[in-house]
Amino acid sequence: MTDPRTAPERLREAARGALRDLWRPSGPPPRPTARARRFDVLLALFLGVVTVYYGIDNVGVVLVREIAPGMERVIVRRPSGAGGLALMVTLAVLASGALALRRRHPLAVLCVVTAATLATPQSVLRLTFYAFVIAVYSAAVYSPYRGATLVALPVAVALVGTSGNSTTPIVPNEYIALLILAPMAVAAVGLRTWKLRTDEGRARLTALEREQEAALRRAVEHERARIARELHDVVTHNVSVMIIQAGAARTVMRTSPEQAGEALLAVEAGGRAAMTELRHVMGLLTMTDDESDGMDPDAHPELTPQPGLDQLEALVGRVRDAGLPVALTVTGPPRPLPPGLELAAYRVVQEALTNTVKHAAGATAAVTVEYRPERLRVEVTDTGGRPAEGTGSGRGLIGLRERLAVHDGTLHAGRRLTGGYRVEALIPLETP
Repeated sequence: MTDPRTAPERLREAARGALRDLWRPSGPPPRPTARARRFDVLLALFLGVVTVYYGIDNVGVVLVREIAPGMERVIVRRPSGAGGLALMVTLAVLASGALALRRRHPLAVLCVVTAATLATPQSVLRLTFYAFVIAVYSAAVYSPYRGATLVALPVAVALVGTSGNSTTPIVPNEYIALLILAPMAVAAVGLRTWKLRTDEGRARLTALEREQEAALRRAVEHERARIARELHDVVTHNVSVMIIQAGAARTVMRTSPEQAGEALLAVEAGGRAAMTELRHVMGLLTMTDDESDGMDPDAHPELTPQPGLDQLEALVGRVRDAGLPVALTVTGPPRPLPPGLELAAYRVVQEALTNTVKHAAGATAAVTVEYRPERLRVEVTDTGGRPAEGTGSGRGLIGLRERLAVHDGTLHAGRRLTGGYRVEALIPLETP
């Protein structure tokens, strides 16, 4: 696609863009410390006192210089009278006082000092020249407007350099280049240091943003895994029991309608239990902070407490109703445990019995909960049987290991030498 603008219009647009970029800061605004501000004020005060004294001391002075023996003399008259004194004091105070802001507004200070230097009479140029050198250095080092500074510095130096008087030089001619070039060299070093620090700061900021993004991704992945694990534990058990009961009902529907009806009632009960737990999980996931503060259980009936070891008897009963004989044994004196720990132990039993129902049809199972002073032991064993479904993915056991790891617990799962399968969880407890 061609540009419909003419060449002059494109040039004007490019010039306007260059001007906009010229006054656009290329770095952060200067923020001098309190110590740096005090130093600038003291520098301005010292230079102001020295230059004002120089102006007062040179009011009406006539300088007679002999160029060579026997040759003509040059007479230079410096400002005299009350008007001349006021002019010199004003210029000295203006140029020196502006240096108090040389770090905060370096480019503006350069313009003010340059104007004062150009307005200074040639015979007393020392009044503002030294302030001009400091202003040049400050603009080169501290100004965030790099483009405007690169334009203003050569212009200011050229204006002041061409306005000098060779008859009454401020300093000997052989030192003028040194006074101009030395601050510029220091400024170049300062610019390089500033650029390096800016690049380092930008690199650190970029690295920090990447770390934050990675941490956010890890948090999201962890939360997704937690939600998936919770839904897996809630749904898999009840749905597996419902499938077994539905299959049994279909098998005996014609020969034994009463047994089929009991199996269908068990399917209904399993479905209701699954829906109750699903509402509980989804309610926790979607509940806001305002809703969680001062939560009323009557207002949120779906937010019932998470299952614990006191509900193992009901869990075992549902599995027995599905046709799997299960024995539950509790040894040791039961005692209150943290809710999260009880939920992890409950999920171990639920997942192990679900795997038995799915993969070992016709087996018998045994659940053992042993309270010890230093740890809780949960064991689920079965005698083995024919697989009712295909091979599992193993995600359930992985989720259990992650649950137990939160409480420094361990999970051991594998086939028994006598046949069947065994799942054992060991969870450390605080000594009562």
